[in-house]
Amino acid sequence: MIDPSLLNGPLAGRMSFRPGDPPVAQPLPPGRHGLAFPEGREAVLVVPDGLGADEPVPLLVMFHGAGGEANRVLPHLVPHARARRFLLLAPQSMLPTWDVVIGGHGPDLQRLNGALSVVASHFRVDPAHLAFAGFSDGGSYALSVGLTNGDVASHVIGLSAGFLNTFTQTGTPKVFLAHGRSDGQLPIETSAHPHARRLLESGYDLTLQPFDGDHVIVPWVVARAVEFFLGPAQATHPA
Repeated sequence: MIDPSLLNGPLAGRMSFRPGDPPVAQPLPPGRHGLAFPEGREAVLVVPDGLGADEPVPLLVMFHGAGGEANRVLPHLVPHARARRFLLLAPQSMLPTWDVVIGGHGPDLQRLNGALSVVASHFRVDPAHLAFAGFSDGGSYALSVGLTNGDVASHVIGLSAGFLNTFTQTGTPKVFLAHGRSDGQLPIETSAHPHARRLLESGYDLTLQPFDGDHVIVPWVVARAVEFFLGPAQATHPA
């Protein structure tokens, strides 16, 4: 029999970080900031202009694909972060891909806890708008960690994700899945479709967005994912 305490620990993918505590340090200035770790492969935090000092701030965590890095995925989201004024955090895996893909939760989960704690020490993170997102293996990681920690992530976004690996599922985050109909690397029939069935059967609020294309990040799909996260952008009218 499995020890129930293990299902609430890091080996099962459970995080120690919890949003909502007031910050203890001054907000970081707008721009790009590196959050360093002793092992290297720093996380990158993008802070947009115009954040209120005391108001809750949305945060989107974006996980890169296998063999990738933060700089590969950030350009797809930085314009949205600046326009919609949300914090954008891009961790980086210690190895060529994320720990859960290789063999189980470990150092990447610990580093994620640390990076989120640093962000929350400077900003009041909005618990109702904290998204875990990712592409390819990063999408698999976002799904796996986000559903395991649905009491932390309010939204989970999987872009061309390959698999979903959870020992336990906590909370009820909203889920967005996007996948190319002609994905030759991770076919939609063996990834997004069975994921969608599993999520719907479990009662999750699911948005499934197929698109015509291969294993790629598509700009209009990213825009749709941001709307899923924050709602439609407010229209601006000239005075």
